[in-house]
Amino acid sequence: MALVPFPNQVPDPASADEDDDSEWPGDSGGKMSFLEHLDELRKRIIWSAASIGIGFVIAWVFITPVFDFVMKPLADALPAGSSLVFTEPTESFSLYIQIAALTGLLMASPVIMSQVWLFIAPGLYVHEKRMAIPFVILTSACFVAGAAFSHYVIFPQMWRFFISFTADYVEFMPRIAPAFGLYIKMLLAFGLVFQMPPLVLFLARMGVVTARFLLKSFKYAVFLIFIVSAVITPSGDVFNQTIVALPMIGLYLISILLAWIFGKKRKAEADDLAD
Repeated sequence: MALVPFPNQVPDPASADEDDDSEWPGDSGGKMSFLEHLDELRKRIIWSAASIGIGFVIAWVFITPVFDFVMKPLADALPAGSSLVFTEPTESFSLYIQIAALTGLLMASPVIMSQVWLFIAPGLYVHEKRMAIPFVILTSACFVAGAAFSHYVIFPQMWRFFISFTADYVEFMPRIAPAFGLYIKMLLAFGLVFQMPPLVLFLARMGVVTARFLLKSFKYAVFLIFIVSAVITPSGDVFNQTIVALPMIGLYLISILLAWIFGKKRKAEADDLAD
């Protein structure tokens, strides 16, 4: 025998709100106070810092080959008779610390990206939360790829460009600290720049951007890219700005392609649902 509800049994608005918010991840239905956001941010920063610290310790164990990997190509590109020098007692030791910290950052990039995702996840829907693993893998891989691109392609070209302005009566003997400062600046910059394709991919999957919008904004994007390249490059010459801007333009075109492929997929899925 079926039970008929009494007329005065009106659904509880609070329970209805809970049902509506059930698709949001998180323990509090996707709603967090400002202090809870700060506490969540503190946790993610602590985990990220701890992962960098562990990577730093591992890198310090192998610091000699890591130091040679970074600094020896710079020394080999110098003219005959020139060498890298340091003028302060702590300069070389400080450089070892910085290289170990940079290596630890690269090693910890998957953990850092996972913490970034965990921080933004409470504001996402359940179907968006399923992109966690691809997000961590792609962003980490692109960060390392950007660092490698800077190490093997961009920075050597820039370094040789600066070395070319020597003369017979001027001996180029750069200090290790400024040389590494330029190296790490370009490496981190390209690590962040290479986040463009995965970022656009996930924004396209969430419906925030489209390939049409990116294509219409291409001329503005190129203008902005050259502004960014002017800020990144250590000198104001056109050569260095161009070799920095061209890969960024290529990444933007790849981002348009990714957004277009995803848009076609979204349209196909919508047609299937309509059928």
